[in-house]
Amino acid sequence: MEDKAVFTQMKQSIISGDKEVAEKLARDAISRSMDLNAVIEQGFIPGIQKVGDLWEEGEYFLPELITSAECMQAAMAILQPELENSDIRRHSLGKVVIGTIEGDIHDIGKNLVASLLAANGFEIIDLGADVKLDRFIAAAQAENADAICVSALLTTTMLGQKTLIQKLRQQGLYEDFLVMVGGAPVNRQWAQDIGAHGYAANAMAAVEVIKQLL
Repeated sequence: MEDKAVFTQMKQSIISGDKEVAEKLARDAISRSMDLNAVIEQGFIPGIQKVGDLWEEGEYFLPELITSAECMQAAMAILQPELENSDIRRHSLGKVVIGTIEGDIHDIGKNLVASLLAANGFEIIDLGADVKLDRFIAAAQAENADAICVSALLTTTMLGQKTLIQKLRQQGLYEDFLVMVGGAPVNRQWAQDIGAHGYAANAMAAVEVIKQLL
């Protein structure tokens, strides 16, 4: 089968959220010694991008978005070790530290953002949920990150987003990292008031905002 036809199948597997097919196609690509960067960039990524379009058009909803993101993750989990073993490096759009703020254990939205960012070519350092402010900063410094994404799902914990930015300013690090905030109680005005560089109302928007800002 020609590569173009395989890429079409890969794209469709993500759109359909067919994890089994996506994983099989990823393994087949490795066994056929295909260009794995092309497999990702021309096969799987167009699929997740189409899912984003369908989300924006109101054709897809949160369940479809989550399923496709998990499907993309599964394919990447197979391809990434092979890329590393063969010393092939995929072009990265940037390195992002992400987590849910201290005191908040909600992580579904954060996980979706992380998955979609990874699917679109970003390197992700996922700190999980209930993350202390100093850990965000330490991880960003240690990883030489480009951005810090901070999620808050409670009105009581969203204040931590403001405190994080204050800490970055106090330590002279505010200009070193793009800080993006999100979560159910968070809005654009809050992001502007606390000095965040970016805000997104949903996971797909988060991808586009970070692309634009970086």
